[in-house]
Amino acid sequence: MRDVLPTLADHWRRGETVGLTTVVATTGSAPRQPGASSIRLADGRVLGSVSGGCVEGAVYELAGEVMASGTPSSERYGIADDEAFAVGLTCGGILDVFCESVNQETWPGLGDLADAVAARRPIAVATVTAGAHGQVGSHLTVTADDVIGTLGGPNLDRAVAQDARGLLDLGESSTLRYGSAGERTGDGVAVFVNSFAPPPRMIVFGAIDYAAAVAAAGAALGYHVTVCDARSVFATRDRFPAAHEIVVDWPHRYLRAENAAGRIDSRTAICVLTHDPKFDVPALQAAFETPDGVYIGAMGSRRTHDDRLRRLRQEGVTDADLARLHSPIGLDLGGQTPAETAVSIVAEIISARRGGSGVNLNRLADHIHPDAVR
Repeated sequence: MRDVLPTLADHWRRGETVGLTTVVATTGSAPRQPGASSIRLADGRVLGSVSGGCVEGAVYELAGEVMASGTPSSERYGIADDEAFAVGLTCGGILDVFCESVNQETWPGLGDLADAVAARRPIAVATVTAGAHGQVGSHLTVTADDVIGTLGGPNLDRAVAQDARGLLDLGESSTLRYGSAGERTGDGVAVFVNSFAPPPRMIVFGAIDYAAAVAAAGAALGYHVTVCDARSVFATRDRFPAAHEIVVDWPHRYLRAENAAGRIDSRTAICVLTHDPKFDVPALQAAFETPDGVYIGAMGSRRTHDDRLRRLRQEGVTDADLARLHSPIGLDLGGQTPAETAVSIVAEIISARRGGSGVNLNRLADHIHPDAVR
């Protein structure tokens, strides 16, 4: 949804009608997770994907029907049957989608949602996907201190807003069920909560060639990338075009200020690539002060790693802190160039964040796709 939202909002502002299809639930080895979306524009063009290709043709036709009728529709796509041309997921999962016709009448608050997401302000939108006549397709926009719209009643709005804020804190999207008056023990009303937490941060310390490659890889993965170095001659926009921010400051001072301001959370990845004890030891000390779950990695050879551990212990760093450190940084992919090294680093970050094993998929007997986002 985040990827197609700017285009969706642009056509919405023009007064056009767009067909929006969103994954609201998955079971088994589904290729996309809840929140994945595609849009069908009035001229027939399509952007985004809900299945990575398996059911896009059927979803395209569904969006056209919903745009013509104005009536939202829910569909389930699962394992293909014995017919050669049956619609199904070749990966064996089940995909529940919700398709709605979006325009200024059906979704008056879409512009506010798009503006908040563009400004990186946390926001969630709750959409009724099953319920009473006239209720399906209604939207409730939820922020930390405000609620806009209604799903049909104050008690339901209150319950959904509370639960939406909880999902927003976790950065997760999910379908929830309630009674008609917001009872959490009921199941007559299905509400999909789509969370738009700000992108996770990647902070790269050390303005070196490897940092430029890591910044590019991190940006491609959706991280908001900051490159920080105390040397202004190296920390320049020309050298780091993929970074969202370039900061000239001592790494430890910058990191402590960001942490104190509450701008570091458990989704943050910190990559210390400085190769210089006067930079990386204080930076790592500051990194160990960040919340649990923050990825902390440091580049260097085995000799550099051993020397770094000795220096950190001399500064009073505990074994519990050192257990958080990924050093030498990255997975063993055999890479040699900065770009290849960057792939090994972001691969380790993904593995740490998602709970992956780092083992070749052909050696695993379990499902390739997790049932839900970790």
